[in-house]
Amino acid sequence: MAITLVNPPGLPEIDVYRQVSVATGSKLVFVAGQVAWNAGGDLAAQVEESYLSVGTALAGVGATFDDVAKLTVYVVDWTPDKMPLLLEGISRATAKLGVTAAPPASLLGVAALDVPEHLVEIEATAVLD
Repeated sequence: MAITLVNPPGLPEIDVYRQVSVATGSKLVFVAGQVAWNAGGDLAAQVEESYLSVGTALAGVGATFDDVAKLTVYVVDWTPDKMPLLLEGISRATAKLGVTAAPPASLLGVAALDVPEHLVEIEATAVLD
């Protein structure tokens, strides 16, 4: 496997991701930001669909979430009280995908995405051997 996830001593341990990923593979995969084209509704539903779409994109090139070195999550009008909905969506998606990998992730609050109905966009960088 090309990715090793690490929580180095001296950095906080975060439940939903590891602080560092070490990539040893030679093929980089960049997944464009995925949004919820089919899920209206709340943030949790849109996170779930976006995360599943990342999984579909990865599978299309022979990768899985075990190959992901970094996730970036963009959330419209982010406030900390939205965290439970974000985590609910991730939890539902990872259960459906059967994954437990927790690559480093960045969460960015943004003013807007491509269309007003989209509340979240998730992009990934993966490494393959």
